[in-house]
Amino acid sequence: MRKINELCRITIRKDDMNIKAGDKVRFLNSVGGGIVRSFKGKDQVIVEGDDGFEIPALIRELVVVEHLDSQTHSLKPKRQAPVITAPEPQPKPEPGEEAIPEETPGGERLNIFLAYLPLEPKAIQQSGYECYFINESNYYLFFNYMNRNNNSWESRYNGLIEPNTKIFIEEFGKEDINDLERICIQCIAFKKDKPYALKNAVSVELRIDTVKFYKRHCFMENDFFEEDALIYPVVKGDLPERELLISSAELQDALRQKVRIDKPLPRPEPKKKAPSPVLEVDLHINQLLDNTNGMSSADLLSYQMNRFHEILAQYAGHKGQKIVFIHGKGDGVLRNSIEKELKTKYKEYYYQDASFREYGFGATMVTIK
Repeated sequence: MRKINELCRITIRKDDMNIKAGDKVRFLNSVGGGIVRSFKGKDQVIVEGDDGFEIPALIRELVVVEHLDSQTHSLKPKRQAPVITAPEPQPKPEPGEEAIPEETPGGERLNIFLAYLPLEPKAIQQSGYECYFINESNYYLFFNYMNRNNNSWESRYNGLIEPNTKIFIEEFGKEDINDLERICIQCIAFKKDKPYALKNAVSVELRIDTVKFYKRHCFMENDFFEEDALIYPVVKGDLPERELLISSAELQDALRQKVRIDKPLPRPEPKKKAPSPVLEVDLHINQLLDNTNGMSSADLLSYQMNRFHEILAQYAGHKGQKIVFIHGKGDGVLRNSIEKELKTKYKEYYYQDASFREYGFGATMVTIK
């Protein structure tokens, strides 16, 4: 596990010379580590490994595990928090003994976050990104970080995180951003060698707005990093942001069969007068036009949005009418355009993701009010 707390992360990014002789370090690009014995120029240090051999290493390829004058690094906000009397200092652990994590008065409630930071903030269009998992609580967490791939999930990182710490999860490029549109975090909280309040296991699905990765102003000042970041709450005050509502039975059913978008599942005949049937509008360009030769991407999007507006104008007076606009997953441009229009021009209408079992993640249902 590649573990980086806040103080250590700032040391490496902001002032490499804060590494001192006697600090315990770990190599980023290889297994092992040791004790810093001396400096070799401005960019290198001599590290004594566990086997007694001295190895030259670049400072930027090291992570401080333990400073000479400190045993642990807690996750503390960058901005000033309310003054709280510090607990009695814990005795330093014996060699081989695990350090006792420092607990905070507000840490008995789970507060969990995902953070994304650009590697090159000044060149956001070409930059890659880092992802961190933040545990702002007094609990250890077993967690699994996943992304959705077609009708199944793929684990991107799983492991254990200590109380009041953050850890580096992964680095990724522009080509991987679309894979992060659907993210799921599962967590189990506990404490070691002491009684604690039982916390429910958490399974939270997040929809990441991947367009924000291309916009510098979307990365904002925060309590966890010196740098601006995209922060996504997973759990706040013990309350999950958005529970994963799809049951395992539904996922198994989705894996066994391919649901045709243009042929929804049959519905039982109601005994009473049926409400207005759901209207399906397929906005895939090949369903709207027979020939798209000579049309640019902007032309195609404009034609699709014109069809969207025509349908809403046609059914403007049909109160209670449900309309499913099938836009597909793709790169999210059409879906984002539809949602923008609904938020600005059609605020009175209610909209939501259409049925997962019938349409997957490629449709939005609008209810005329």
